[in-house]
Amino acid sequence: MKKLFALLITALVLVGCASAPSTQPIYDAHVARFNIAQPHTEHMLVRPDGHRIHAREFNTAKKGQGPTLVMMHGFPDNQHLYDLLIPQLSEGFHVVSFDFLGWGRSDKPQPHVYNVASQRADLDAVIQQLGLGPVALVLHDLSGQSGIDWALDNEAQTAAVVLLNTYYSPMETLVAPEAIQFYSTPSWLRDIAVWGATKAVRNFQSGVGGQLGRFFSNAKARDEFIPIITNSAASIRPAFFSATSVLWQELDARRAFVPRMQQFKKPVHIIFGADDPYLNTGVAQEFKRLFSNSSIDLLAQAGHYVQLDRADEVGLILREKLADLRPQ
Repeated sequence: MKKLFALLITALVLVGCASAPSTQPIYDAHVARFNIAQPHTEHMLVRPDGHRIHAREFNTAKKGQGPTLVMMHGFPDNQHLYDLLIPQLSEGFHVVSFDFLGWGRSDKPQPHVYNVASQRADLDAVIQQLGLGPVALVLHDLSGQSGIDWALDNEAQTAAVVLLNTYYSPMETLVAPEAIQFYSTPSWLRDIAVWGATKAVRNFQSGVGGQLGRFFSNAKARDEFIPIITNSAASIRPAFFSATSVLWQELDARRAFVPRMQQFKKPVHIIFGADDPYLNTGVAQEFKRLFSNSSIDLLAQAGHYVQLDRADEVGLILREKLADLRPQ
């Protein structure tokens, strides 16, 4: 069955599906509307290796008055993943979002190893170059590993950690989405599919959209944000294939950090969409067990993209959980 599935994916990538229409006009219109509704400052921050990270900074009047909320995306998406949640929080907090190297509007160098260490360098660049003091890290999907690593190493500077349908180390109920499982498993079929993706750009974008469509429970949010998330699908291919190729090694490496998670004292707020079959409620419960100072909220009628499916509810929960951190 797995081989048949792999063959079907390969066929789709190479010849099978119709080219997806351009999402650029939809993306541009969304960004224009958001920029008017949520004024902010944009930055191109430079890592020590010269690569640039695109970041957005909201409510700079609150900067330095309390912890900054730093919002980090997963893959294969970008910082617009938080465009419904930012308005829920930016009135009371200084908020920063950014695109990891290889994603969104950040640089996409080739060759480059897009692993947790690279993401950690991105986060370090954002925190240092924006001169951030205490931070509350909001983590989703792939960014759980780099964000939790940073918090464990910088507990004094960490005000809180928020986990939104993410993962860290091997967990009993953790399931890789079908496309992630396929591209993270070495085989000649994977190699053919990667090669095919370099030849069929729109087909790859269509395939990403099809996979991500199953991550939503809210049809309205899905229809609005699939074009926003997949708009840069063609340019993220190097980062996507690199990140998936080291997925299992990165998971296994974090077994050694579990005792540090259990000793972590800062508050950890776990908010998961209960409909996510991959980064599921079992993963959320495992995080609750590993972090001693943690709370958990499992939201019904919300999938993997809980911050889009149930933005108002997630915003309300975070305003309540982070109330004692809010500047007066």
